[in-house]
Amino acid sequence: MTKKIGIDSLPEFDMAEHIKTEADIAAYLNIVLEDGDAAELAHALGIIARAKGMADIAQKSGITREALYKALRPNAHPRFDTVNKVMQALGVKLQATA
Repeated sequence: MTKKIGIDSLPEFDMAEHIKTEADIAAYLNIVLEDGDAAELAHALGIIARAKGMADIAQKSGITREALYKALRPNAHPRFDTVNKVMQALGVKLQATA
């Protein structure tokens, strides 16, 4: 007989723990960009920034850490210049293809 596991005993999944390389960042962002949801993009950038170190990304982007947390939280709608600065700090860029 198999032992049943309660859902409350399962570990919480944290995407930030699985982002290790630039290729991971690019793959994750490409998946999110396919959906076309701006709020989800902000949230994904927040997860990646947390994985890379929010303080480091704040320093590289020139945005305060507190402002980054606010701009990159779930359901946020940051300005394009904020998204662009964060992406530059992460070493990735948006690219259009036909």
